[in-house]
Amino acid sequence: MTKITDAEKALSGIKDGSVVAISGFNAATMPEYLIVKLYDLYRNTGHPNNLFIISDTLPAANNRGLDLVAKGMYADGDFNFIRGFMLPFLGQSPWLQRLALENKVAAYTWPIGVSVHWFRSKALGLPAITKVGLGTFLDPRQDGVYLNELARERRECSVRLTEINGEDYLVYDCPKPSVALIRGSVADELGNLSMEDEAIYGTVLAITQTTKAMPNPGTVIAQVMYVTKAGAIRPKSVHVPGPLIDYVVEAPLEYHVQSASIKYDPRVCGRVTPSNVCIQQDGKLDLEKVIARRVTVELVNLMGRLGRPLIVNLGIGIPSTVARIISEEGLSDLIFTTVESGPWGGVALNGDDFGVAIAPFAVLPMPDQFTIYEGGAIHATSLGFMQVGPSGDVNPSFLPERLPGPGGFPSIVHGAPRIYFAGAFTAGKRDIRVENGRLIIGRDGDITKFVKKPYKIAF
Repeated sequence: MTKITDAEKALSGIKDGSVVAISGFNAATMPEYLIVKLYDLYRNTGHPNNLFIISDTLPAANNRGLDLVAKGMYADGDFNFIRGFMLPFLGQSPWLQRLALENKVAAYTWPIGVSVHWFRSKALGLPAITKVGLGTFLDPRQDGVYLNELARERRECSVRLTEINGEDYLVYDCPKPSVALIRGSVADELGNLSMEDEAIYGTVLAITQTTKAMPNPGTVIAQVMYVTKAGAIRPKSVHVPGPLIDYVVEAPLEYHVQSASIKYDPRVCGRVTPSNVCIQQDGKLDLEKVIARRVTVELVNLMGRLGRPLIVNLGIGIPSTVARIISEEGLSDLIFTTVESGPWGGVALNGDDFGVAIAPFAVLPMPDQFTIYEGGAIHATSLGFMQVGPSGDVNPSFLPERLPGPGGFPSIVHGAPRIYFAGAFTAGKRDIRVENGRLIIGRDGDITKFVKKPYKIAF
């Protein structure tokens, strides 16, 4: 029996109060069509309501996915669709941040690495047990995983301290999902799902495994670009076996983009591998590029000291620009860059497209990528920062009016043997430019990053 159906039929069985797991690293692997149609169903019928959303990262981009849903909740003045969420990253979603800041829904957050490992652990009937987050704002002896008062009151997601063999660990847990909304490229009539045109694998399989695990196996709904006849997908190209998927929905292409600004680029999914020249950027030298070049110099020096090629992680913001410098300088065969969403090599994109790379030579599922990071198998990482305290404590992104979540930061710094923080000394509106080999500060930013006490400590 075919599993291919329309969105309304697939989504109509979701019950009020369900825990819904949704894949997505920003727009990558985000089942946007299913998200939009689920909210349309609620607007038209009032059901399903009171949902709790869990994700590996963030199934949203500015004005897309869950961000568009949150915007609609404010437009309607109706906040009964979602009762809460656990999202590791909110940086690309101003409307979800507003929901959290204004205490409209219970908002929880974990590091991305904890989230992707939790999906695998929960499939085994276990919580996520890790040292990631100890001594940071995530530690229950500090703020914990609660982004607002409603979350502190309800505590649907939690973190607690435990001791194993005399060492401290944190135990993260959330309710098991009863529904999963995932995304792939092609599915056959039996539900077998491939991901050959996606930018990343994300956590699609682990989310499926968790939802289908005992007790109370849930419903898995997959969004795809195309459907095909049974048996048309090569067995080794199947990322999620059909018996684990209940419904397949073919989405209009405008709801199936590779990243926020890329509908489809064969270089992103590996169908085409360009020459190095094809992916070089413009030669304009600005503040961000100067900082990125300095990080590159430090990495080259490290390579000289170690006497071997490097594996490095590059975070969002200025650090991801380092990949462009490495490509431009012909260092791609000596410094292997990685991004937390899974890509290895190529040129990592930035801004709303972060998580996607042009011409990577490999892409791993996110649980495997974070296993490499947390296990210390990389040589270094470069990450951004918002605040630095007198003793070197770092707040990567939080401010009282800004709740982007920890992202991958706590998991990456936990395992990285060397950390190169990259950023300007100030933030806010500023006029800083490079002219004739000099840095011209016409106007410095009004937010000082070096402070007596960081707002939230993640390192």
